[in-house]
Amino acid sequence: MTDWESCLAVERRPERVSGTWVYTGTRIPLDALYENLAGGATIDDFVEWFPGVDIQQVRAVLEFEAHELRSTVER
Repeated sequence: MTDWESCLAVERRPERVSGTWVYTGTRIPLDALYENLAGGATIDDFVEWFPGVDIQQVRAVLEFEAHELRSTVER
């Protein structure tokens, strides 16, 4: 499981979306990206469909996740 605490592109607050990880400054859950990508959407589609999330946030999330996965595999 990814520890999102050090990723500035996302935040979690108990009073916002029941404490779910969301894109910083939005109420859009992080899982929305993965669900849409799994459904065939592109990153450009996602950014268009979810105003408030920008391409830099999406890239930061994907890069952070990739780094976390590499770290896990190397252990």
